Amino acid sequence: MKVEGTGCGAPGPPVGSATVRAPGVCGELVQGMLGDVYFLVTCPIDFFARARVELYADGRGVEAPADCLKAAAALSATLAYLGRAELRARLTINSLIPRGKGMGSSSADVSATIAATGLALGVELPPSVVATIAVSVEPTDGVMFPGIALVDHREARIAESLGPPPPMEIVALDFGGTVDTLEFNRVDRRPAWHSIEAETTEALRLVRLGVKEGDPALVGRGATISARASQAILPKPMFQAVLEFAEAVGAVGVDVGHSGTIIGVLLDARERRGLSAFRRARLAFPEAEMVHHFRLLGGGLQPVPETSATR
Repeated sequence: MKVEGTGCGAPGPPVGSATVRAPGVCGELVQGMLGDVYFLVTCPIDFFARARVELYADGRGVEAPADCLKAAAALSATLAYLGRAELRARLTINSLIPRGKGMGSSSADVSATIAATGLALGVELPPSVVATIAVSVEPTDGVMFPGIALVDHREARIAESLGPPPPMEIVALDFGGTVDTLEFNRVDRRPAWHSIEAETTEALRLVRLGVKEGDPALVGRGATISARASQAILPKPMFQAVLEFAEAVGAVGVDVGHSGTIIGVLLDARERRGLSAFRRARLAFPEAEMVHHFRLLGGGLQPVPETSATR
């Protein structure tokens, strides 16, 4: 895809280039509303997207893969924010994160692209700026913030890093279908979110405390409350079956993509049950389209050295 005109002939040397990687997510640990503010608590995992940005002075516009329109729009918005809209850009995205599942594929693409654009111009954009630019493109998960983070994914009005991730593993299951984040968020669901505000408030309290104390059990309890309450927003037909499976394998709880299809079985990594739970999940749910084994990690955007970026 090319946006606007680009220079003719072979490009000259780039003004700058950079590559950044961003983590995907396994849904959210909590999602809901606090008064009139939408929020979510991130669930970053060891599943990454890379964005490489090359900037040229021979024209304007963005050259990007056809399936990366959101990242291309974020790149243009970042150049405008930095006062360099006259530059031409080439964007390359490398990601295996499935789209439309609630695994943060677009959030990872967009966040990494924004950060890479800044670095290509010698500017390290803080997470709050990355988030502000990102939400101008679409509602965005808070993967740009370090640790486990509480964010307003629609307007970036609030952002708080709750702390480093407790030692947790996740067995992620998906049973098919996709959810378009933009379409989902265009529907006014405020009455439904407000109807479960008591549950999400308690879920947030438990997860906040669990992160603070490094306690997977508290995080799992809070995430399960939020996941169960979200059945009133976007039902998961296999939710109860996965919840029963989680109890059978000694998991600390479950989480979901509140605007996606993914369901995560949350495990205390210190008990080393992740691989056995993964194998049992594949046997228990042969109809699942995807079964993955992940590690919960802290969010944040990581520059990739140029020698590694081109491999």
